Amino acid sequence: MSCLLIFRNPPCFVRLLPVWLLLACSAQAQNPPLPVAPSPARLAEIHAIMESEIAAHHAAGIVTLVMHDGAVIHHDAAGMADRENSVSMTEDKVFWIASMTKSLSVSTIMTLVDEGRLSLDAPASTWLPELGAVKLVTGKPPSRPITLRDLMSHTSGLAFPPRKPTDGAQSLKGYVMELIKAPLAFEPGSDYQYGFGITVSGRIAELVTGQPFDELMQERLLGPLGMKDTSFHPDERLRARFAKTYKTSENGPGLVAAYNPFVMPDVSVRRMTEPSGGLFSIAADLARFYQMILSGGVHEGKRLLSRASIDEMTRPHRAGGKWLNYGLGWQCNLPEKASVPGFSANAFGHGGAFATHGWIDPERRLVTVFLVQNVLVTDGGKARQAFHAKVVGPPVSTQPSP
Repeated sequence: MSCLLIFRNPPCFVRLLPVWLLLACSAQAQNPPLPVAPSPARLAEIHAIMESEIAAHHAAGIVTLVMHDGAVIHHDAAGMADRENSVSMTEDKVFWIASMTKSLSVSTIMTLVDEGRLSLDAPASTWLPELGAVKLVTGKPPSRPITLRDLMSHTSGLAFPPRKPTDGAQSLKGYVMELIKAPLAFEPGSDYQYGFGITVSGRIAELVTGQPFDELMQERLLGPLGMKDTSFHPDERLRARFAKTYKTSENGPGLVAAYNPFVMPDVSVRRMTEPSGGLFSIAADLARFYQMILSGGVHEGKRLLSRASIDEMTRPHRAGGKWLNYGLGWQCNLPEKASVPGFSANAFGHGGAFATHGWIDPERRLVTVFLVQNVLVTDGGKARQAFHAKVVGPPVSTQPSP
């Protein structure tokens, strides 16, 4: 919509314009639109910049992807997937995406909310009765029940659990029973602590449907989206394309191969399905998922998720009277505090423990995916920052022209 005509004494047809149109024109004048698509020239520079980051030992190998309006406009690989065996990084390499999993898990769970089988604001003990017995550290019961919304926004009070040798060896059922035995760190809804509420939510989804969570996600999300290279339990086909994990050497500036607790010794050893962080995936698969979210829940003409659910997931929530940079399974920008600088104030996405990252900018109609396998890498965040800087370009002033 253009608002270029200015009338000192507006004719009657202008005076009769709908109020919403006049308001839209006013908003457009006060807030010039952000640039939409990155320039081809900037995108062409990404590969060389990633190679320079690799040369600086900030990563061994990187895959980057950018979509605009549903079309891939950049997809590139730099460096090595396995330096010790001279395996080059390629666009189809498989990465452990860690907490990026949360966005896919909550999207799966929200399909059950769409169907009325779950409710965000009913007591979660409706489906997981043991949650009704949780206590605060004082030994008293909480002042109100924990809800699914609390669990998926990290505001339930569930404490972050200590690491144990049994992690991953139990079933999801057994692990959740351990999680909810611990005293709550705070009253539900009164504070924020990043943790495993989405793991508990995944178990609730199992109880409601009678399906294992990995099968539920396959049926509701991965299958319909054609995400054939995404799995909680990678088979030999995917394992053959793993990108190796690296860390900064303790004896110098270089990188050395590092331990990844989610990479099992062989395909017969299955780790617990972990809704908070267990998925392996590739850039192209993740882009399909993010584009479905950007398209309001529709993929190839088929609705997978309601727009209302997407709005719930991707809007900042509140706890203790404060706005959070978190919705339900999604990190969010705030106008006054950006999780990821340079993107619009309503952009959202999620990162992972080993530096993987996906981000959606609805104003620019952009999707970005950044995949790497870094743990304890000095200045490891610089590569993603450089990638994002090329995608969004220089900062844009939102001040009206003089």
